[in-house]
Amino acid sequence: MKHTSVQIFGEVLFDHFPDGRQVLGGAPFNVAWHLAGFGAAPRFISAVGADAEGARIRASMEDWGLITSCLQTDPEHPTGSVQVSLIDGEPSYDIVPERAYDFVRAPEDIAPGGLLYHGTLALRGPVSAATLDELKSAGPDLIFLDVNLREPWWSLDQTRELVTEADWVKLNRDELARLSDAAPEHEGWLASDPDSRPALVESAQRFLERHDLAGLIVTLGAEGALGLTQDADPVLVAPPQALEVVDTVGAGDAFASVTLLGLIHGWPLATILERAQAFAARIVGQRGATGTDRAIYEVPWKGSDDASVQMTTPG
Repeated sequence: MKHTSVQIFGEVLFDHFPDGRQVLGGAPFNVAWHLAGFGAAPRFISAVGADAEGARIRASMEDWGLITSCLQTDPEHPTGSVQVSLIDGEPSYDIVPERAYDFVRAPEDIAPGGLLYHGTLALRGPVSAATLDELKSAGPDLIFLDVNLREPWWSLDQTRELVTEADWVKLNRDELARLSDAAPEHEGWLASDPDSRPALVESAQRFLERHDLAGLIVTLGAEGALGLTQDADPVLVAPPQALEVVDTVGAGDAFASVTLLGLIHGWPLATILERAQAFAARIVGQRGATGTDRAIYEVPWKGSDDASVQMTTPG
């Protein structure tokens, strides 16, 4: 099935670093940004504050060609913020509560059908959680859940319910274990180890069947990703051997964006994973989760069907 409309729901925020740097992000925002780069015209449903940061986000979206009609301005709550600190050289993250994206209201023109993407962080507050329920009640053709467990802003029961309500789910190896009650055995799930690979695939298969999912993506960091559907054999892809890693932030969001692109266009699972991995490899080769270099969206992609597809932005 091909999906002609895409709605992306969730947070947009700035990471604030000790040296004064501010980096624009938020997993749903990153995914929407990439999809716009590929010319998919997603509607990004979120909220920013009536502040300088909110104005910067709106301006950046307009400059990039990302639809802003569903980006709300909340006069009572500031734009999303994450305070990044360094403790013994290691980064620590304080995801500040009571931000604009916690109070997203449903758009007036919710349309049935299409593809709905959402994460988990923006559901920490009742207002945005209720809005997601409204979006789901409109009857999207496909719901894609991108799991992003951030302490203390998640609960096991709520996340499992979200998984059950979804059609496709993307999570990492650790999140699969936590939601499957599989820890600590998951520490041995190494895709590169032929002896432990069956345990990983078996756990993912059980998860797929338990929640009656159409598809499941398990990202494996430097080892690539595992994909499963109800009607195809599991597919495992690995990053290029000569991959140059500059910054891994946003790699999962890049992977998710091309996965959505594949669902939009009805690509086979192997094609989706190969192209998603290729794009994620490009993103980790640059600084930051997003950027304005359109060249990364214009390269030919090689799929499992040996058909080259040129993904370009309009104009």
